[in-house]
Amino acid sequence: MKKILMVVLVAVLAACGVDNEEDTTTEETVNLYEQIKEDGVINVGTEGTYAPFTFHDDQGNLTGYDVEVIRELASHIGVEASFDETQWDSMFAGLNAERFDVIANQVGINQERLESYDFSEPYTYSGSVVVVPADNDEITSFDDIDGKKSAQSLDSNFRHVAEENGAEIVGVEGLAQAIENIKLGRVEVTVNDRLAVLEYINETGDDSIKIAVEGEDVSETAFTFRKGNEELVEAFNEALTAMKEDGTLAEISEEWFGEDVSSQ
Repeated sequence: MKKILMVVLVAVLAACGVDNEEDTTTEETVNLYEQIKEDGVINVGTEGTYAPFTFHDDQGNLTGYDVEVIRELASHIGVEASFDETQWDSMFAGLNAERFDVIANQVGINQERLESYDFSEPYTYSGSVVVVPADNDEITSFDDIDGKKSAQSLDSNFRHVAEENGAEIVGVEGLAQAIENIKLGRVEVTVNDRLAVLEYINETGDDSIKIAVEGEDVSETAFTFRKGNEELVEAFNEALTAMKEDGTLAEISEEWFGEDVSSQ
């Protein structure tokens, strides 16, 4: 009787061992780059409301520096870019949820983001500026924004610059809303991207605001990916290198800014 019980027990344990081995087998991870090449399309998350980087022209067409750079980059890879317009505050959630494959929206590289995302090589170099009402002559340095209300996109690098200099943060969705808050007197300043502010002033002719301070810092912006897609990041970097070498990237940059913002 004992021998029978032992045989049954061994059989049961053997069966359990087989089940456990099957349970720990992981499915093969889908290679995103290969899938994009097969589909012929890369899905791009972008804001569509952040001129001159990503916005709609008078005919309603999506355009801008970031849009044109990634369209050209996609053609180097051999695919088309399809855009999913998303508010900035939802941009990273959309990437995490795999609604799109990459973000093209002037995402600044910082240590916090590097812990959660992968980045291409930078394709824009800029700096921070302090914007104030045109009649404000009190703010002449970053030290002067200490204690002032500053309108900032909560997920932007410039929010951190404002905080580091003692500003009280008022959350907004973008540069246009930040400037509107200054004009309405709800805030005293915004710390923002130099290129975006210059383009806004040039395009609108708005003389009710001005750049009071230009920072010495240099911010680097790059295309942003979910971690674990090294082949896709490598393909982007190879395309960016080719675009720099043949002058395409500088040409797109000069078209939008009158200078090459793609290199330091």
